[in-house]
Amino acid sequence: MAQLVIATHNRDKVKEFEALLNGFAVELLTLDTFPTIKPVEENADTLQGNALKKAHEVFKQTGLPTVADDTGLEVYYLNDEPGVYSSRYAGPGATYADNCTKLLDRMKGVPPRRRGARFCCALAFVMLEGSETLVSGECQGVITEFPRGVNGFGYDPVFLPIGYGQTFGEMEADLKNSVSHRGRAMAALKPILQDHFKSHR
Repeated sequence: MAQLVIATHNRDKVKEFEALLNGFAVELLTLDTFPTIKPVEENADTLQGNALKKAHEVFKQTGLPTVADDTGLEVYYLNDEPGVYSSRYAGPGATYADNCTKLLDRMKGVPPRRRGARFCCALAFVMLEGSETLVSGECQGVITEFPRGVNGFGYDPVFLPIGYGQTFGEMEADLKNSVSHRGRAMAALKPILQDHFKSHR
């Protein structure tokens, strides 16, 4: 079976990728499979830049087609913070809860009409020839005043997508994946993956 590397150690992201690629005839590998690969420094100014950097670096070291993502939460009231710093918003080694607490503290007293935000996901795919493709997905929503729900990960408990009465933290995985930024990005990438693996059978 063909192999595809998902360039992350994050088990929560891996779980989502597994669900989003369910039924796809390819063996998914993660960075846990390659313990000698050193962490890639995510120092680009954009999510797209970080995703491409990770995908190319991991492809170079594994020789296998690689998908890498970078995801950020952009809060309009905070001039699009935390953005590319989403995973380390509360500092190096910050937990999901630490980041959510800092965000809610920054948003304390902000009225509902000014709590708009969007989740953005950039997915980079580097193919066997070393060529690349990049897709993006986003989901508009608002930041809640306190965490709601224990599902998902990251900022999910404080992000309420437009048109839904549940935060990502309250949604079942299937519903979240159908409307989320990562789900939309993967929907755009899937046909490209299918074409690639079809031509390399």
